[in-house]
Amino acid sequence: MRFRLILGEALSGLRRNASMVISIILVTFVSLTFVGAAILMQMQIGIMRDYWADRAQVTVYMCAPVSTATTCTAGQAATPEQVAEVQAKLDSAAIAPLIRDSRFETQEEAYNNALQLFPEDYADVLSPEQFNESFSINLVDQRQSDVIIEAFAGQAGVEEVKDQLQYLEPLFSALTVATYIAVGIAGLMLVAAVLLIATTIRLSAFARRREIGIMRLVGASNRFIQTPFILEGVFAAFIGSVLASGAVVAIVHFGVNQYLRERIDFVTTWIGMSDAWVVIPVIIVIGVVLAAISAGFAIRRWLRA
Repeated sequence: MRFRLILGEALSGLRRNASMVISIILVTFVSLTFVGAAILMQMQIGIMRDYWADRAQVTVYMCAPVSTATTCTAGQAATPEQVAEVQAKLDSAAIAPLIRDSRFETQEEAYNNALQLFPEDYADVLSPEQFNESFSINLVDQRQSDVIIEAFAGQAGVEEVKDQLQYLEPLFSALTVATYIAVGIAGLMLVAAVLLIATTIRLSAFARRREIGIMRLVGASNRFIQTPFILEGVFAAFIGSVLASGAVVAIVHFGVNQYLRERIDFVTTWIGMSDAWVVIPVIIVIGVVLAAISAGFAIRRWLRA
């Protein structure tokens, strides 16, 4: 009976302040959608980074006759001794445990691979001597690529050492900046939602000040008086959270699964519906907790005034 009375008071307050409640729902919906999008974007960055980190290689390019690096002799390719020295260092006790596997590519193999990428007209322009012999190295942990780079950089016969993962860093950085922007917008919208909830609760309490006075006279506890107002904010925020959850599902289903997967080929791993279902409880909890805190703080301050 007591619970039904509290619930009835909360629903009555929602009806009296319908326009403000709709505003809370919309602001909560927009802000939590940005929160969910930011979380999904960070998940996607993590998935892509893990995928490419497992496949990206560190490539040691040996000198070619056309190389101009200071470690190369002008007009000469790396000597067999210099190639053997690099291989010996890869097999050494210090570096071998870091390497999962490695492959040596000759100038002829590099030339044939290039012909597969370029039109046949380039066959008369290119020659094997223009290409570098190279060691393609897969690491156990790609984060240790700096060790390989430092080990071979500046070595005689080595033109340069490249970490393929560095080519993707600008993409990861751009996505991270986009995540920060989404988080910033979400934070501002959440502040607006908190202030709006607090204002709505104060207006609702002011409209029912006579009823509150009567409840105080008959000995009602502060918790009994405050609970309906807190439930008002929680109900409104919960509806906004559910709408935001639907938006998150729509983003993954239509935006990722049906649009991005079909149009972006170089990204082979995407977030899926399982990730969306992980995000949904997070944004619902954020919305409900913030609403409960702001509504409780607002009604307590109003009762003390």
